[in-house]
Amino acid sequence: MTIRKIEFCKNLHAEITNGVAELILGPQDGMPMTDEVMHGQLGKVWSILNSDPEVQCILVRSEGKGFCAGGTPEVVQGMLDSESARLRVMREAREIVQGMIDCDVPIVSAINGAAVGAGAALALLADISIAGQKAKIIDGHTKLGVAAGDHAAIIWPLLCGMAKAKYHLLLCNTIDGNEAERIGLVSLTVADEDLLFKAREIAAKLAAGNPTALAFTKRSLNHWLRAAWPAFEHSLTLEILGFASANAKEGFTAINEKRAPAFTKEKY
Repeated sequence: MTIRKIEFCKNLHAEITNGVAELILGPQDGMPMTDEVMHGQLGKVWSILNSDPEVQCILVRSEGKGFCAGGTPEVVQGMLDSESARLRVMREAREIVQGMIDCDVPIVSAINGAAVGAGAALALLADISIAGQKAKIIDGHTKLGVAAGDHAAIIWPLLCGMAKAKYHLLLCNTIDGNEAERIGLVSLTVADEDLLFKAREIAAKLAAGNPTALAFTKRSLNHWLRAAWPAFEHSLTLEILGFASANAKEGFTAINEKRAPAFTKEKY
């Protein structure tokens, strides 16, 4: 079996074989996080893999201790300090979401452990999302002191309904694999030891299918997401605006100091 490898950056590469491109988040045996380079690359990989004649399905998975814990502290600090950093991240976040929606090739995610922030976006924007029972899906934006903007407004209400979306996003709850499947946030939950096998099995079935039929079905269904695009743009803009606030600085400091944040109560 021949495997073709594409290196996107230090902790992001694809392995292509039998029509399936496994998009692998690293580091191996560590916790994957999106640094400045990786976050930028995650907006570009979808069009690259979608246009590859060998790729019929994309499987997003981690070789680390969790799926992806979101942005590194350095990325967050940069957004707190710099308008140019905030604008860059906003552009890249839009590219990630739009890239996954517009990718005609089916995307499968295998969610092992923590999926936070950008990691949750990759996990939940996949066309078929498979979680291990010990998965931990968290959108931690409001805990940080900013709006839940990088993907939540466009997909959570469609997946689990508005009531559950508001409940979990406003409270920054940790959702395990079983609960995620129960409320419809993921497609399927399996035992952790079966996660990769099941994800590869589903990816292989998709890769063996009719690519035009699958692409046209995905395009049609994703018009539900495109209809929600104004809500996504609004939430993303408000998230980025929030990173310029004193509350975001306090939220980031509180997380680092492992204490409850002392947010100001001024209303906007």
